[in-house]
Amino acid sequence: MRLPILMDFRSLLAWILPNQQILSSETTGNAFHGMVAGESVKWQCTSPVALTVHIPAEIISEIDPLMILVQHPSERSPPEPTSADNRDVQVESNAEILLCYQAYLRVEKGLRPLTCEAYGSDLNTFAEFLEQRHGILLNAIQEDVSMFLEHLRAHGIDERSAARKLSCLRGFYKWLLLDRRIHHDPTINIDSPKAWKVLPKSLAESEVNAMLEKAEHAASHPQARAIELRDRAILELLYAGGLRVSEVTDLNTEDLALDTARVQVRGKGDKERIVPLAYTAVEALETYLREGRPHLDRVTTARKPGVSERSRVFLSQRGQSLTRQWVWHMVKASNHDASPHKLRHSCATHMVEHGADLRSVQMMLGHADISTTQVYTHLALGHLKSVHRLHHPRARRIEKDPQSELAAAVGGGTGVGARSGLFLVPKVSEKEPS
Repeated sequence: MRLPILMDFRSLLAWILPNQQILSSETTGNAFHGMVAGESVKWQCTSPVALTVHIPAEIISEIDPLMILVQHPSERSPPEPTSADNRDVQVESNAEILLCYQAYLRVEKGLRPLTCEAYGSDLNTFAEFLEQRHGILLNAIQEDVSMFLEHLRAHGIDERSAARKLSCLRGFYKWLLLDRRIHHDPTINIDSPKAWKVLPKSLAESEVNAMLEKAEHAASHPQARAIELRDRAILELLYAGGLRVSEVTDLNTEDLALDTARVQVRGKGDKERIVPLAYTAVEALETYLREGRPHLDRVTTARKPGVSERSRVFLSQRGQSLTRQWVWHMVKASNHDASPHKLRHSCATHMVEHGADLRSVQMMLGHADISTTQVYTHLALGHLKSVHRLHHPRARRIEKDPQSELAAAVGGGTGVGARSGLFLVPKVSEKEPS
């Protein structure tokens, strides 16, 4: 077998001598012939950088894998792809590869269906962009990703949305690289768009109280229907527990532990947490489960085959599970400035304003990182002002001594007494009794 090897002549000798015993050898000029491990080995230096080697096939497997082998031009196979090229990878359709990635997100990563749906939407957008450029997801290169971000910017997509789509692409191509479907990650040298950090918006305590009082008044009416009882329970739960809207719609009756005033919630990534509830939320839920939900559960309707929704806490008029969009519209109808997630922000902000520590708020909201919870400290301005006045040495107001004020008044507000708060009082001797 004849193989040209890009290796120095002495390097090849240095490799053979420590590993094999040379039984016989003969060197003639730039040629060498020897017996290695009972086999005949020949090599000849044909150029300063190339070496023609004749090695039996049985010994080829013992060659150090770090050696760079280049076959003879007549026997040359297609070159290995460069690190920045995915053009020659095995072609798979975009639909097939996206289905595999969706299964990976659901099964291995354990992401929620809504998160998988959002990732799929971003990847479909990128796939449609590549199809316009006559490409597919597996063959994308760095230029395609850069042009995609420029395309988003030209169509008015804000930087936060573009950064989210780029993050989705990074996770997708990282999976392809680990699964050995591509040779290079086209997003590795792409910088994320710079986005301004937006603070979460929350409602004032008076606004939240007005919403809850309005819902309580409607639910306490003698002719209140199950719908009013359900809506009040949802509003109380959103604010008292800081739940996400999907966590509310996916809540099951077995998740409630109203006797201990808590609820078990499944959040992002199917992570479970225990959330305590206020007594008003517990009372609203108990009333709804006792008087409202049985009427909604008795409604007979054609349900999807194999889908059981009877265990859901909150049901629609047709006895089906509520949707996120319906809850959003219900909250908007109560207060046009409110939303389900804004009630969650309000819960966290008001807790921090009343002195709750960030670790407790993080556990209650289900944040994976404490930095996500720290943004609520910027919203609790009243709490920050009180802490600043209490602990900063120059933020405290100087309380005036009544004696000092009297001294300043007697001294006319001038002189040493006025500045230092001290003044001299002539001593009056007591009169002797006559």
